[in-house]
Amino acid sequence: MSAGGPFAGLTIEAARRALASQLRANGIESPDLDARLLIGAALGLDHTGLATQASRLITGVEETTIISFSQRRMTHEPVARILGHKEFWGLDLRLSDATLVPRPDTETVVAAALEILQDESRATRALRIVDIGTGSGAILLALLSELPNATGIGTDISMAALTTAELNALRLGLAGRSSFVQCDYATALSGPFDLIVSNPPYIRSAEIASLDSDVRDHDPHLALDGGADGLDAYRVITPQAAALLAPGGVLIFEVGYDQSTQVGALMRAAGLTLWSSPRADLGGTFRAVMGRKTAI
Repeated sequence: MSAGGPFAGLTIEAARRALASQLRANGIESPDLDARLLIGAALGLDHTGLATQASRLITGVEETTIISFSQRRMTHEPVARILGHKEFWGLDLRLSDATLVPRPDTETVVAAALEILQDESRATRALRIVDIGTGSGAILLALLSELPNATGIGTDISMAALTTAELNALRLGLAGRSSFVQCDYATALSGPFDLIVSNPPYIRSAEIASLDSDVRDHDPHLALDGGADGLDAYRVITPQAAALLAPGGVLIFEVGYDQSTQVGALMRAAGLTLWSSPRADLGGTFRAVMGRKTAI
């Protein structure tokens, strides 16, 4: 990069501050955090490395990478997409254009599943799990990381997403207990399964245009669009899941902010018994709805 570049001659700390200022001026909501993550990735340094090398001058090659990252972020491309990975449930997951960026709200599904299994002393059993619409494999792999005797299947209509999920399973040492199947929701599966989880598309079609550009312009619409009322996927998956569950098995959905009652009604219509009340995420929104198949 030429001497006139915006980060030329700056120390690492000065470059971080300069990038944060640029991002703030362009309306990025978390400029300081994003600047730290992007500078760290560009330089190959973690938080400690950034602190201990704060007074070191950045190199020309590093500046070129920082500029590339900053330009992408200022178009509201999510940091996780720029870096190509995202942490979920303590796991480092690789992403692709075919997968959603895993969000903290979705960890509510994992927490709800583990709570049910632990309360019933089933967490150490040889459970069979399905993650319908697995994407990057986030929910399935998080569960397998906590349930050492469980095995699981992730389904997705996108082969590109499944390739990403398989790569994540391999990287995390979970490939031996997971498999991935291309199909429309659960059409290729045969049960019984002890636990079925899903974060299906649930955004109303008319609302997609009003989503934040980070989501609207960068997440795959196939994984967002839930139809006119956002419930299309639940109508298909719920009866499929009810048929696949073993007696006593549990279905857990992630739902949109105002969908818990309607999804609960779909579960009851499929013969499932709702598990207490929906579980709220950290923001207080009902995010996980749980239903059980009656034991014989």
